[in-house]
Amino acid sequence: MKIKRIDHVSINVNDLAEAKAFFIDLGLEVQAEWEMAGEQLDRIVGLTDVKTTCVGLGMPDGEAWIELVKFHTPSDEKGIQQSSANTLGIQHICFTVEDIEAIVAKLKKRGTEIFSEIQQYEESYRLCYVRGPEGIILELAEKIG
Repeated sequence: MKIKRIDHVSINVNDLAEAKAFFIDLGLEVQAEWEMAGEQLDRIVGLTDVKTTCVGLGMPDGEAWIELVKFHTPSDEKGIQQSSANTLGIQHICFTVEDIEAIVAKLKKRGTEIFSEIQQYEESYRLCYVRGPEGIILELAEKIG
């Protein structure tokens, strides 16, 4: 028995169009879009009367993707819970990027919250954390050398 690869990371969102546009702006491409509902989905996710719309986004040459999910029913009564980098649980997705300055400038122009200016970590990476729509935290990492 072994794990073969990460297939996808799922992110639940209220504004599917905004989240989709954010990730497309970063350079991901739409790989698939679909709707799901019914008893089988209810059993899979452990909820009742589930109806979703989903968008799968990935890199042109990659296998893993990000799955954005809009739950039409049932809705999350708590809404978006803003988290920080040290909040327990899954908190961010890291993308290895080229030209981190250009990407951060593009995100700033878009109104994205930038946690800090670009920082260099030793002689290995230049890093920056950003918060996208609905509190999604991304780490951008540009390898040095």
